[in-house]
Amino acid sequence: MWRAPYLESCCRSALHRLYLAGPIGRPAGLKDGPCLARLATLGFARERADGRFEITPDGDAVRPGLVARPSAGQRLA
Repeated sequence: MWRAPYLESCCRSALHRLYLAGPIGRPAGLKDGPCLARLATLGFARERADGRFEITPDGDAVRPGLVARPSAGQRLA
């Protein structure tokens, strides 16, 4: 049974961009701002005092299951 939380593709992408941003974080005023806010309500991100978002340990743990990567030899459609 699927136990990972359901996230729209835009929110999965925002979580991955948050991971890629690392300690710099992401500002709230970008197009993915609503997704960052949603991720914060789920505990996968948090807004810092400087207004930027960073990934939480829970977000880092759930991210590999949400961001699919093709296996060796698999073709993308």
